[in-house]
Amino acid sequence: MKIKTYHSILFLLLCLVISAQDITLKEAFKDYYYIGTALNTAQITGKDSQSVSIIKEHFNSITPENILKWESVHPVRDKYYFEMPDKFVQFGIDNNMFIIGHTLVWHSQVPDWVFCDKDGQTISKEELLAEMKDHIFTVAGRYKDKINGWDVVNEAFESDGSMRKSRWLEIIGEEYFEKAFIYAHEAAPDAELYYNDYDMWKPEKAKAVAAFIKKLKDKGVKIDGVGMQGHWALDYPSKEELTESMQALTDIGVKIMITELDLSMLPNPFNYTGADISTNAELREELNPYPEFLPDSMQIKQSARFVEFFNIFNQFKDNVSRVTFWGLTDGQTWRNDWPVHGRTDYPLLFDRKFQPKPAYKAIIKTVMDK
Repeated sequence: MKIKTYHSILFLLLCLVISAQDITLKEAFKDYYYIGTALNTAQITGKDSQSVSIIKEHFNSITPENILKWESVHPVRDKYYFEMPDKFVQFGIDNNMFIIGHTLVWHSQVPDWVFCDKDGQTISKEELLAEMKDHIFTVAGRYKDKINGWDVVNEAFESDGSMRKSRWLEIIGEEYFEKAFIYAHEAAPDAELYYNDYDMWKPEKAKAVAAFIKKLKDKGVKIDGVGMQGHWALDYPSKEELTESMQALTDIGVKIMITELDLSMLPNPFNYTGADISTNAELREELNPYPEFLPDSMQIKQSARFVEFFNIFNQFKDNVSRVTFWGLTDGQTWRNDWPVHGRTDYPLLFDRKFQPKPAYKAIIKTVMDK
């Protein structure tokens, strides 16, 4: 056998071996963007050791599910609970991860006392701004050299692009959005600061948010990126809508994060595409078609849908800085109980036995085949 031919055969064999080897998510996307996941308390404490092992292997960014939301970290006036957030942050530091704080200002999961005085009366604009500043300085300030990026304001817009009629807006006005970012920058000057919302795949909403943020950036307010919550399904968003929306954000010069990615495989009970956790419907058999397992035909559809999404993310890789899945396994996802309590959903890359699903290899191929 000629030497040249021999070397060619060796090269082909080597390629086959390399392609057959398993590659982790963070390795596959290392030249594209961070791959993140949301952590629950059992994972943060190490109680769920099986999940922790997968998280360390595959992910290089973490977001807490609930422990940094106002009702968890600051449930009563003048009292903060940092034990669990401290453990979360240390987990990220120990594993060299890009750490996200979620979230500082939101209309949901915030105690009623924040907006009222001790007599239950609505407080003034100035008092609420002072309350917000104290909370942001205490929480973001505690982790100013440790948490890399903050979801400063969460879900401030409705799906049609209008501002949500929250207590923040009612008492302070639109200024609350700007002040939250100003306070966050003062409290954690080196952290990236983000706005995060659902239905951002809708061009009308994305464009409204982009215009609002551009106006603030033009005033000198530090806003580094926009998180597009990826609570999506088989029938939405369309490729065209998602591309148009991501382009609208790219045009104003902010980073884009896909922040809460999961892909529901179940029927939508009332054609609702948002993520308002107060929304719910009654459990009916036709809304829970796969109580035991997800059929192969649906696994194929899920893989193809994830590939569509990641092909678009990769198209915008110069602007996309992170893709974060909202949870690790199908058994742990919030989608099992929302918007219909008690369903069995399959929205993530790892199944209930902690094994990678077909979609896992499918999304890796979107970059490995380049």
